[in-house]
Amino acid sequence: MPSSTDKRNATRRIALAGILGAQALALAWLESLLPAFPFLPPGAKPGLSNIVTMFAASTLRLSDALFIVIIKAGFAGITRGLTAFLMSLCGGLISLAAMCLLFRVIKKNPLGLIGSGVCCALAHNFGQLIAAAIITDTVTIAGYAPALLIFGVCTGIVTGLVFRAVSPLLIKQSKYFVPTTKSTK
Repeated sequence: MPSSTDKRNATRRIALAGILGAQALALAWLESLLPAFPFLPPGAKPGLSNIVTMFAASTLRLSDALFIVIIKAGFAGITRGLTAFLMSLCGGLISLAAMCLLFRVIKKNPLGLIGSGVCCALAHNFGQLIAAAIITDTVTIAGYAPALLIFGVCTGIVTGLVFRAVSPLLIKQSKYFVPTTKSTK
C-alpha cells in the first residue's frame, strides 16, 4: 500500500504534468496564430510547444512526456480536425522517441540541447510525413522532405536555444511540485 508521502509525490507529479501540459497548449495556440510558411506543407510551425515536451522527457517520467504529446495532439484535433490530430500525434510520438533516446538511453547527450532540438524537430517532421503519406495514400508527399529538412534544422536550433534559456525557469517551477527534478544540463 502506498504511503502518504508516495501519494503526495504522485499528486505533485500529476499537478506538474498538468501545468506543463497547459504551457504546451498555450505555446501551441500562439503558434497557430502564425501565418503559413511559403513552400512548406500547410500547418508547418516552429514547434515551440515541443520545448515543454523536451523538458518533460529530460526531467520527468516518460508517462508525463507522453501525456503532453497526447494533450497537444488532442488540442490540434479539437481546433483543426482529425488530420491535424493524426499529424500531431505521429510527429509527437516519433519526436518523443528521439527525446527518450537522447535524454535517457544515451546518458551524456553529445548533441547538447541545440542538437537535441534539431533531432527532435527532424523526428517530428518525419513522423508527420509518415502520417501524411498514410492519410493521402501516396508517397509523393515526400516531395516536402527537403524543405522540411531545412525548416526542421532552423526551427530545431531556435527550439534548442529557447529550451536552453528557459530550462532553469522550468526547473525552478518544477521544484514547487517535485523537489527532486533533475537538471537538463
